[in-house]
Amino acid sequence: MFTAERRQLIMELLKQEHRVTVKQLSKNLNVSEVTLRTDLNEMEKQGLLLRTHGGAILNETLNDEDSFLERSKKNIENKKTLSYKALDLIEEKSCILLDASTTVLELAKLLKHYDKKLTILTNGISSAIELKENPYLTVILIGGVLRAGSMALEGQIGTDVLDNINEIDLLFTSASGFTLESGLTDFNVYEVDLKSQMVQKSKKVIALLDHTKFGHNSIATFAKSSQIDLVITDQQPSEDIINQLKQLNIEVMY
Repeated sequence: MFTAERRQLIMELLKQEHRVTVKQLSKNLNVSEVTLRTDLNEMEKQGLLLRTHGGAILNETLNDEDSFLERSKKNIENKKTLSYKALDLIEEKSCILLDASTTVLELAKLLKHYDKKLTILTNGISSAIELKENPYLTVILIGGVLRAGSMALEGQIGTDVLDNINEIDLLFTSASGFTLESGLTDFNVYEVDLKSQMVQKSKKVIALLDHTKFGHNSIATFAKSSQIDLVITDQQPSEDIINQLKQLNIEVMY
């Protein structure tokens, strides 16, 4: 079992039970207690849980933060700013891919009024609903499993759909966090699998990241820094970060 998969299972158990012990996890996951203590310590650093003597409890703020509706309300003006910048990069008759993030949903709201022909693929139910009435757009909803509290379709069915698409010009994606070492990371390992496939299928990967995402990691990586072509952000990053991004051939727009 990969680390990201194990930590996702820990999160699922926590959401069900609200409290777990290392011994319980070791028995359920068939993993050593030493490994699990390392997992819990790292997950606490990421704000996913709170360590207790012999185990962990759920960080109760996550229930709201994980909700698509709650996340869609946060930093809304920043998300709109990023989306207006992203819109200028789209050319008529392109085939573009939108992930199911709340940031990219704001781009979908702009594309709702786009008056040129596009083919748009997305695993975001909210984005598909925004786009479906525009006669200029061909909208393909990537199928998959729908989790409680989510508006993202995920899983193997979605990757099968992507396998049948010959060429995707642009992928617009966001993330829970971004570091140069880990790249783009997210908290749902199942959606990460699909987003990794999205990255591989796209000619150009564009990350929409407000300034709060820089320097933070989540459970699993879906795009290495070397796979990112352009980062669009709302504030000028430090000169050090800009220089490091340039060394990786990542363009920055702010």
